[in-house]
Amino acid sequence: MSDERRCVQVLALGGGADPDAVLDALAEVIDPELGLDVVTLGLVYEVHLVPGAVTVAMTLTTPGCPLHGTLRNAVAQRVSALDGAGEVDVQLVWDPPWTPDRILPSGRERLAGLLGG
Repeated sequence: MSDERRCVQVLALGGGADPDAVLDALAEVIDPELGLDVVTLGLVYEVHLVPGAVTVAMTLTTPGCPLHGTLRNAVAQRVSALDGAGEVDVQLVWDPPWTPDRILPSGRERLAGLLGG
């Protein structure tokens, strides 16, 4: 797991899906508006792994984000494809609220490059 991805709290209670594989799968889910993955954007707060189940607690940039269904479904599909994932529960949480400060340094650099900064 990269040092940057340590911003996601992972609780693994033995067995089940591999924590690094789950984070890799989450990093494949791209926010179509910003072009960055949900981990880099700081949208994923916690991942709980138990035998036969994965729970992902994540947020969105705003509670009214029109992509909530799209992102939530993409997270569920990516994680459920993993060996040992079993049942996948994606919980949208609003506390703490997301702010741009949650974007990882690599994401800030990419956004600055896109914006000509």
